[in-house]
Amino acid sequence: MSLAAQHVVWGDVVADATRRLGQAGVADAEAQARRMTEQASGYEGGEYYAGLTKAPTQPQMAYLDSMLARRMAGEPLQYVLGRWGFRGLDLMVSPAVLIPRPETETLAGLAIADLARRDPPGGVVVDLGTGSGAVGLAVAVECDTAQVVLTDASPDALAVARANLAGLGRAAVRVSAFQGSWYEALPESLVGSVDVVVSNPPYIRDDEALPADVADWEPALALRGGPDGLDGARHILADAGRWLSPGGAVLLELSPDQMDGAAAIAGAGGLAVEAVHADLAGRNRVLQCRNR
Repeated sequence: MSLAAQHVVWGDVVADATRRLGQAGVADAEAQARRMTEQASGYEGGEYYAGLTKAPTQPQMAYLDSMLARRMAGEPLQYVLGRWGFRGLDLMVSPAVLIPRPETETLAGLAIADLARRDPPGGVVVDLGTGSGAVGLAVAVECDTAQVVLTDASPDALAVARANLAGLGRAAVRVSAFQGSWYEALPESLVGSVDVVVSNPPYIRDDEALPADVADWEPALALRGGPDGLDGARHILADAGRWLSPGGAVLLELSPDQMDGAAAIAGAGGLAVEAVHADLAGRNRVLQCRNR
């Protein structure tokens, strides 16, 4: 059935969208067709199935067609939708920022847990290279005594983070954002007072092959971390001691095969390596260090 057919309902439209995506080689065509149909129709979540009996408008059909064309051309679903979920947040995303991933939810959860163990709970959290703001904003929402600072070297990425901050609600009053490379973005007033430094730095090796939907669409600045993938980690770990409060923590998302190298860098910078944490898939993903 063509999307231009007369007297169709959303159930017909989603079936046609699933067929088109499948023919284009898109994996999970049915699930992706549903996500785009939900966005085009406005019938989301529990309203989706009831909405399948309703007729779409021409503007809704045109919007869905434009999304399908972008997805079939290889653009990731998250960028097509312009939004993606992260620990309950509905975040704006664009090709200026990395797509939030489940393993990074582990990173955010560890930062939140570290703050909860403090006496009193909370503290100052710096999210270096924040991208969409996912980690820092999740911390602000889930720890209501945290003061959160977001930084990014990319003005386009920081614009996305600020847009997400604007939609955060009451927690936004405890969040600030600064443009700059790593600690250079921070005001000097934070020296010696940061309780948690958290970061998902670029950690893909420069020569490492990536799937086309990552390599062609996601920002290389946020992906590539030098010959060994540890350039960002070096900057963060080497200078952390100056910014951390006594007993302050550093939490870094890295590749499983980078943990030993990063731990050596942390030790040389005067940090004590406390733990390596696994992600939801059971792979070593987050290095946790502490200011001695």
